[in-house]
Amino acid sequence: MPAARESLLDAACTALARRPWSAVRMVDVAAAAGVSRQTLYNEFGSKDGLARALVRREADGYLAGVDRALTGHVDPRDRLTATAEWTTASARENALVRAMLTGCWGERLPAPGLAAVASGSAVPAQRRADGPLPSPADFVALVRDRAVAVLAGPGVPRSDIADLARSCELVVRLALSCVAAPPAGNGIADLVRGVLHRLPVVP
Repeated sequence: MPAARESLLDAACTALARRPWSAVRMVDVAAAAGVSRQTLYNEFGSKDGLARALVRREADGYLAGVDRALTGHVDPRDRLTATAEWTTASARENALVRAMLTGCWGERLPAPGLAAVASGSAVPAQRRADGPLPSPADFVALVRDRAVAVLAGPGVPRSDIADLARSCELVVRLALSCVAAPPAGNGIADLVRGVLHRLPVVP
């Protein structure tokens, strides 16, 4: 039941914004979503299963935004700048995204283990959530590889793709440094453009 699942995840996200995860009760999440507590347990299995599903959804949302940023411009430098801006904005506005990107979870947030857990769920989406969750290093690689796939044209030599991958990874890591220590004003765009000006972005 995808609609009920999304409603439950929305309710869990709202509850998390109001109180620490340790104080979020499954019965309250179910009531806020307008479903029974049994439906909640059928969908997620446990509170930890709900946490894993919530983290997985926010990870997918962040990566979908990366894809939009990479395809929303023509100039490669603008694409990478938009990706860096999306990364910092997402981390600023969403505590779960910030925790996933930095590995700093804090006491208010759920902190599900990144390793896969045993899953007997009949719900495909939950089986996926029960699989491995991405680490900060995984996010760097995922965003870098998405950028390379968009920016590298056909027939590009392997050595040029390697240079492009290094440039893309540097931009991702620069964005993550700005998550930890935000620059003033429009600083992230200026920083990225300044770096890209000196790097081989497009083969």
